[in-house]
Amino acid sequence: MDMLLFQLERDSDKPLYDQLYNGIKEAIISKKITVGEKLPSKRKLADFLNISQTTIEIAYAQLLAEGYIMSKSRIGYFVEEIDELPYIQQDTMASINEYPKKKSYKIDFNPGSIDIDAFPFQTWRKYAKELFDDTSKELLLTGEPQGELSLRTEIANYLYQSRGVVCHPEQIVIGSGTEQLLPMILRLFSEDTSFALENPGYPAVHRMFSQHKRKVYPIAVDEEGIIIHDLEKTNANVVYITPSHQFPTGAVLSATRRAQALNWAAQSTSRYIIEDDYDSEFRYAGKPIPALHALDRNDKVIYMSTFTKSLMPSLRVAYFVLPPKLLATYNDVFNYYSSTVPRFDQHIVANFMGDGHFAKHLNRMRKIYRKKHDKLTSILEKYSSSINITGEQAGMHILLEVQHTFSEKQLQQLASQAEIGIYPLSAYRLDHYESSQAQFLLGFGGIPVQSIESSIEQLMDCWSIQKNDPST
Repeated sequence: MDMLLFQLERDSDKPLYDQLYNGIKEAIISKKITVGEKLPSKRKLADFLNISQTTIEIAYAQLLAEGYIMSKSRIGYFVEEIDELPYIQQDTMASINEYPKKKSYKIDFNPGSIDIDAFPFQTWRKYAKELFDDTSKELLLTGEPQGELSLRTEIANYLYQSRGVVCHPEQIVIGSGTEQLLPMILRLFSEDTSFALENPGYPAVHRMFSQHKRKVYPIAVDEEGIIIHDLEKTNANVVYITPSHQFPTGAVLSATRRAQALNWAAQSTSRYIIEDDYDSEFRYAGKPIPALHALDRNDKVIYMSTFTKSLMPSLRVAYFVLPPKLLATYNDVFNYYSSTVPRFDQHIVANFMGDGHFAKHLNRMRKIYRKKHDKLTSILEKYSSSINITGEQAGMHILLEVQHTFSEKQLQQLASQAEIGIYPLSAYRLDHYESSQAQFLLGFGGIPVQSIESSIEQLMDCWSIQKNDPST
């Protein structure tokens, strides 16, 4: 090939080398330049196009790096044969762009949000910096299968001090979130084992049980938590519950129900309780409630928790505590398992906890979330003639019951039109039952305390709900 002719726009914001690179690439893809053809020398092409040799060199280098051309020493550049085109067709790009994106809101009452402004970045950076050093090079290798002993030891100490859970590090398994750990727990039970789930409850948990083809019984929840009498009427062997702050209703499992649940589990060697203690660190009324595991005297409770709410969702560190009998089963079933959490991340968390910073961080976040909680409930009290709140004793969301002529779905649509994200309780029901009463989860963790009042007022305005009449 003597020469290449391309239309280069010198006034364009796009660099000349990028224009040239794209021109040659498209010519190769469309077979206008055939396989094996030699490209013009950098000097000749620079003279022909009246551009610098450096521009040609950069364009050729990119084509070479992506495999469109090959270089023969002291001879030149030649078009390479391409088996699979490393580009995306225009119609494919269109379909990708049309894929539905997650809705973003001006105000978002997402119950899963946390206060990202209060995270101790400086302290966290210190521990990360100390670890990423030649002295920690052994962390580049595979670590202990159930997770680093240092982190499991810190978790065991923390659980004893804060939740009354007595366990050894050997009983703890660390993994990348509930989505990974719960299926592992399911595999500890035979395929004919039946399970019970709270209704309403976590939709993701229900999906996990369904994907693993497990028989599931939805069990109703009231103001005292899961109804154990309903559980007793089923053939379930294992029940998954959130006793400290039921998700999504916020109900706390009463002392009577806790005793009933433990008695139910003790009646058979095949019965167990999976206790998900997902946000127990944050309680705003009365004394902290011990974990159900702390009351268990028969080794019937599998305890689960995560650092999602206490530290950050993106950390992807969760864990479960197995009773001794199930630990033996675990060692047989998962003798190949290797912890999926990077060792560096595990050691950062362990050191952060060991030096007391986790406790300090929790104390600070409790004050921040309590302040937000109190602000939220006091503002909502002004609308008590039209709304009712429950589940406000703990956690980072409350349940809002709305007295309105509009349905739950209509109220959600009105909020969405006002760019307000609010989450209906019906979305968490396992039986898809539609209540005549509109109820919503109202998360406050991610909303700045100074924005809570205006956020609530905008929500009430879009629903045309007025403040209480002060004369009544």
